[in-house]
Amino acid sequence: MTALPDRRVSVKSPAGVPDGLPVPGRFAHLHPEDGACLMEVAALLASGRLTDSPPGTHPALVALARVVNDSVGDDARHALWPLAADLADARPAGRGYAPLLVGTVVDAARLVRPASRRLAWHGRACRRRAENLAHAPAGGVADRIADLLWWRGPGRRHLEQALRVLSAAPDADQRLSRLLRQAVAQAREYAGGRAASREVGCNR
Repeated sequence: MTALPDRRVSVKSPAGVPDGLPVPGRFAHLHPEDGACLMEVAALLASGRLTDSPPGTHPALVALARVVNDSVGDDARHALWPLAADLADARPAGRGYAPLLVGTVVDAARLVRPASRRLAWHGRACRRRAENLAHAPAGGVADRIADLLWWRGPGRRHLEQALRVLSAAPDADQRLSRLLRQAVAQAREYAGGRAASREVGCNR
C-alpha cells in the first residue's frame, strides 16, 4: 500500500536525522519521493535501500515499528523520526529477545484493559518463554526453526492483538510512541547485556 499523494510536502528532518530524507508517511512506499515509513528510513540510513524490512532490525521490532508508524498521527510520527537511526541497527541476537519484546507490548495493552484474561495469559506465556531462553545458547537448526515458528505463530498473534488494544485507546498516540521508544531502548539494553555476558564467558 502506498502513501497518499497529499503527503508529498517538503519538511526539515527532525533533530538526529540527516536532512534530505523522505517525508514521514504511513504504510509502505514505492519511491522515496512519495515519503517513507519509519522502517524505510531506517533501511535508507543502514543500506541506502528503500525497504520496510531492513536486515539490521529484529523482525519483531520491525513489526512493532510498522504498526506504530501507521497508527499514530502526523505530529507523533514526525516526533518518532529520530528513532530511525537506532532502529537501523537493532537486532539483538539472543533467543529470548522476541518474547521479551512481545511481552512488553502485551503488558502495555493490559494497562488499557486490566481485566482482560487473554492479555494476562499472553503476558505470562511471553515472560515464561523469555526467561527460559534468556541465557540459552544460539542453538542449532532445530532451535532456529522453533523460534521462527513461535514468532510466526503465537508470538505475532499476541503482538497484533495487543497492538489493536493500544491503537483503540483514546490516547493511542502517546501510548504507542512511548512504547516504541521503550522497545528501542530495550533492544539496546538486551544487546549490551548479551555482549557483556559473552565477554565475561570468554575471560574465564
